[in-house]
Amino acid sequence: MLNHSIITKERTGRIITRPILIISLVSLLTDVASEMLYPVMPMFLKSIGFSIVGIGILEGFVEGFAGISKGYFGNISDRVGKRVPFIRAGYSFSALAKPLMALFTFPAWIFIMRTFERLGKGIRTSARDAFLSDHALPETKGRVFGFHRSMDTLGAALGPIIALIVLYFLPERYRLLFVISVIPGILAVLFTFLVKDRTDNIAERKSKTPFFAFLGYWNKSETHYKYLVGGLLAFTLINSSDAFILLGLKYKGFTDTQVISFYIFYNLVYAITSYPIGWIFDRIGKRRILVIGIFLFTISYGIFSFASNAWVLILVFFLYGIYASCTEGMSKALITNISNKKDTATALGFYTSLASLCTLLASTISGLLWTFWSLKVMFIVSASGALVVTFYFLIYFRFSQRYTYH
Repeated sequence: MLNHSIITKERTGRIITRPILIISLVSLLTDVASEMLYPVMPMFLKSIGFSIVGIGILEGFVEGFAGISKGYFGNISDRVGKRVPFIRAGYSFSALAKPLMALFTFPAWIFIMRTFERLGKGIRTSARDAFLSDHALPETKGRVFGFHRSMDTLGAALGPIIALIVLYFLPERYRLLFVISVIPGILAVLFTFLVKDRTDNIAERKSKTPFFAFLGYWNKSETHYKYLVGGLLAFTLINSSDAFILLGLKYKGFTDTQVISFYIFYNLVYAITSYPIGWIFDRIGKRRILVIGIFLFTISYGIFSFASNAWVLILVFFLYGIYASCTEGMSKALITNISNKKDTATALGFYTSLASLCTLLASTISGLLWTFWSLKVMFIVSASGALVVTFYFLIYFRFSQRYTYH
């Protein structure tokens, strides 16, 4: 059982407690480092010889690799009853890998370092999200995950702003950004030393964990977990890397500076709306928020496939930011609310692992669709698939109204 004094304090105290604030700040700093590079990564990869298909395969592979790691390390986190060591190690891996990418421009070296950097994400993600869940209540998880996503995404806006300033004065100096990214990355690692694991986490056992042991969670999970995660994975299968929407802007004739500006705008919308949407999620509509989010993705991708006017694209990125607020943190809040506390990291890891594999397929297929047909076809296919998933969730949630999702 949970410690009664801890429960009482959290029920009567602040929703955003000190541990949640610190971990959110760690995510903010890490995203400053990561997102400083993300909007220029497609251009950087093209400048050193990667094709469109190559970028799709690279981005899909590294996300798939990170995803498998999320399941494995999430399972270990539950078994040993600890979160912080995985959080600290994961952020350390990512902080070191980013500047190493600037040493050489050989595609093979970039491939290895990008994979190493994503491994850090794989190590930390499930444990970090389980840590947030450990410090929240079922009725406050929308706000807790929303606040975390807000801080995380604020970093995702600040990072591109730094990139924009650097590239304005030093055009196409992409490698310099990799070096600068080490500063917020190291600060993030240092902040992880300010948090500790809760003493009431229960460890299953400390025996050796097979790499794919987390896959067994599917068999023992609840039926509603299977329906929820099944729908989310179907959505991920048609949702390719955001690198494609940024390349799409470049294809439509926008400059590097303009592409980064769009990305900053998207992240600011995402950051500003995450906590309010989390509040709505907690108060009036857990399931509705998810459905609205996926439908907004459908609209965004549908319009983007045809649009070339800057003002229309601003609207697209505004809707795309709200879509992200409605789905990213909220889907994790839903998953933790229907999972046993002792299996939280495993439940999250199972979903994020398979989601990353779906991203691998989605990004590869998107690259092929763009190469052999067109940008327009690629985005129309994604929008159509998202519309099907929207109807799936409308039907599923309609027939599962008695299930409260806490």
